[in-house]
Amino acid sequence: MIPSPGFCAGTNMKTYLSGIQPSGRLHLGNYFGAIRQHIALQEQPGEHYYFIADYHAMTTVREPERLRELVRDVAATYLALGLDPQKAVLWRQSDVPEVCELSWMLSTVTGMGLLERAHSYKDKLANGFKPSVGLFAYPVLMAADILAYDATHVPVGKDQVQHLEMTQDMAGYFNGAYGEVFVRPEALLADNEAMAKVPGLDGQKMSKSYGNDVWIFEEGKALKKAVGRIPTDSRPPEEPKEPRELLLFDFLGLFLGPDELADWEARVRRGGPDAPGYGHLKARLIAAIDECFGPARERRKQLLADPTEIDRVLALGAEKAGPRARATRDRALLACGLR
Repeated sequence: MIPSPGFCAGTNMKTYLSGIQPSGRLHLGNYFGAIRQHIALQEQPGEHYYFIADYHAMTTVREPERLRELVRDVAATYLALGLDPQKAVLWRQSDVPEVCELSWMLSTVTGMGLLERAHSYKDKLANGFKPSVGLFAYPVLMAADILAYDATHVPVGKDQVQHLEMTQDMAGYFNGAYGEVFVRPEALLADNEAMAKVPGLDGQKMSKSYGNDVWIFEEGKALKKAVGRIPTDSRPPEEPKEPRELLLFDFLGLFLGPDELADWEARVRRGGPDAPGYGHLKARLIAAIDECFGPARERRKQLLADPTEIDRVLALGAEKAGPRARATRDRALLACGLR
């Protein structure tokens, strides 16, 4: 007899899970598209699991010390921005290796056609990435990450929905072959998807790969330089303009309240001697970023000054996450005849 799926089966308990890859510094797109939602969710009833996907990062990061630094930096970022280890489990993916066993088992029931349709795989090939087996099989390991913890809800942006649907498919393939082993997860889309799609400095989607990103903790001259890269035109301040056509307002909309944003928009649309110039708008954006992230910047510096504390948090997280993944692994092994 196969043991029933873990903690969520037959109950109303929700288990939220997501991962973030330590492939470089985290930017405003990461914050508004994922991190902010993760931190807000920890206040909701249920279980909350967030892992740092260092196995996944191996498809792009090949320097061992760099990878270790990036893992700590992701952990420090989440903790500095408000993740509470008492409310949410935070751990390093590779500290729970059972996901690799589950990944193999899932790969035996997953057709290559499904993986070939992955948008992220095709996008990376189009951008010159070497097509390794790891890159191709990325969705299988991602599915194992989700299914290992009986996740019921996975916060994702619209561009990640396909991977969640692939996870649902793989769970269905395995359950169809071996019985009800895996819990079927559901996508949890951001409440305001427009806020989750953050533009880059060139107007395209913000991405480290495109070099158009703004680091969450940028400050001082570096922040001023980054904001200065947002393109503008040569029209004088007094000339009326449509705010929706100005990239600057896409950024201001991320940080300003609706009343203040509406006031800036009205002044720009009206034009005249009281209309703000691009310099004024950029200065307000810099101030808003400082207001939003200033306290977290200092907290991050304190955390990175004591990396043993970060390691302690990640180790405790793995101690909590490990038993759940092992129970799922054992259930899968028993179901397919390996126990």
